[in-house]
Amino acid sequence: MKNTDKKIAVFSNYKPQSKEVCQLLIKKLRQNRFILTDKNPDIVISVGGDGMLLSVFHKYENQLDKVRFVGVHTGHLGFYTDYRDFEIDKLIENLKLDTGAQVSYPILNVRIFLEDGSVKSKLALNEATIKRSDRTMVADVMINHVAFERFRGDGISVSTPTGSTAYNKSLGGAVLHPTIEALQIAEVASLNNRVYRTLGSSIIVPKKDKIEIFPTRNDQHTISVDNRTYTFKHIAKVEFQIDNHKIQFVASPSHTSFWNRVKDAFIGEVDDEI
Repeated sequence: MKNTDKKIAVFSNYKPQSKEVCQLLIKKLRQNRFILTDKNPDIVISVGGDGMLLSVFHKYENQLDKVRFVGVHTGHLGFYTDYRDFEIDKLIENLKLDTGAQVSYPILNVRIFLEDGSVKSKLALNEATIKRSDRTMVADVMINHVAFERFRGDGISVSTPTGSTAYNKSLGGAVLHPTIEALQIAEVASLNNRVYRTLGSSIIVPKKDKIEIFPTRNDQHTISVDNRTYTFKHIAKVEFQIDNHKIQFVASPSHTSFWNRVKDAFIGEVDDEI
């Protein structure tokens, strides 16, 4: 594919450094004869951090079969960013050599069934979390049509493999490699005593299995999908399942391995004496 055939959209957050890098990137893309447009792009470049990448993912979530993503970080390296802000020239060169190769990660499909019969559908790259708005949430959890437990606590989070390193990890969940197409259920401050009992640990659910959560009270609940939060009344149930689509990242020599991302984010340099 020639440079002139590639349509590229570039977005940044509102931080001055990100905006400066974004303008420089746009200038160099034009100099190298790429087509800059946010309408039906082939490649979407996010400048900022993982939060910005989540935003552009949701902007193009209906075009996932056609769009590939690239992340440029203006801080430290993130889980969805392959380039630092001082590597713009390297990014341009890799785009010039791009053959269309991609790295794919699974995403989460969330369906919210309301008691009036309406259904709201959402996609999540990291996770979706349901909580009762003002008090303890009580909900029945069903996995692959098996009535698993009655949960009492602050809420329940369901994460993708890439999202396993985000909110899920802070809840004590496991870190999953993104090639493992599975979801993970993590409890948010569950109540466990002689009267109430849940499993009390995170659960890895395979791709084929559906997770269903039935709130036992029909008052107001909040559902967070990545960096967006929605409020619903009278929820009948919420379904979670791996979506048929995936997010595609541009594969290049600069694409950082998942384990390097985990090490850099949580461990840092490893002692040579180990």
